Amino acid sequence: MSGEAGREPRCSGWETLLNLYVDGELDAAHALQFEAHLAECASCARQVERLRSVRLALAEPGLRLAAPDSLRLRVGNALAAESGNATAPRARASAPSERLAALGRIGRWSLAPSLAAVALAAALVVVTPPRKAEDLQAELVGSHVRSLLASHLTDVTTSDQHQVKPWFNGKVDFSPPVADMAARGFPLVGARLDYIDRKVVGALVYKRNQHVINLFVWPATQEVARASASEGYNILGWTQAGLQFWAVSDLNPVELKQFREDISRQIPR
Repeated sequence: MSGEAGREPRCSGWETLLNLYVDGELDAAHALQFEAHLAECASCARQVERLRSVRLALAEPGLRLAAPDSLRLRVGNALAAESGNATAPRARASAPSERLAALGRIGRWSLAPSLAAVALAAALVVVTPPRKAEDLQAELVGSHVRSLLASHLTDVTTSDQHQVKPWFNGKVDFSPPVADMAARGFPLVGARLDYIDRKVVGALVYKRNQHVINLFVWPATQEVARASASEGYNILGWTQAGLQFWAVSDLNPVELKQFREDISRQIPR
């Protein structure tokens, strides 16, 4: 019994989803199920917070360890021995000028492998397949649904565009345009941060009567012009002013298109 003291109780069947959830690798359906479980299970909620804390700690730049000169010299000696170079730096080198010369030779010896690594990395980038549009739209719908179910529709709640726009400062590396759409029948509710396509994005929240419209915004990497529906939700995507916009709502397609046209006129091109 003493070995069990202080140990966090475990939920059978949910353990395997903890890391997947924290890493953002669950699909929308399983993420919703897991978040519903978190709302009822304090133990799993604490474990999720611990995992997130560990990830943040591991990302600290201070954890990187710089290799000492002695290690770099030993690596240089090993490279020289393998290549048969008799002028390799020796571990006994101690004067600053000798150490600098040794490090310079190490840099020259390692140039060819470095170039090979760069070429390999470039090849990997080239052959990486683009993400399917269907996967992105499923993720957009999942984030829209979670914002409604988890009582986390907005991080900043206001209809004042002049309060919402500066709220994003320092939180994302771009400036989401915030339009006042009240006169067009789409009042601004607020905004929040979200995580889409493996990046932090802005989410502007508007309403049309009782229908919520999530407008996701992030820097554009390609041209987007798409209208579709998924799981009962309508989706409109477009590119403007160097940004990618995705409007998601259960609003009918005609009014969602009107929203897109109205807000596009207020965004600089």
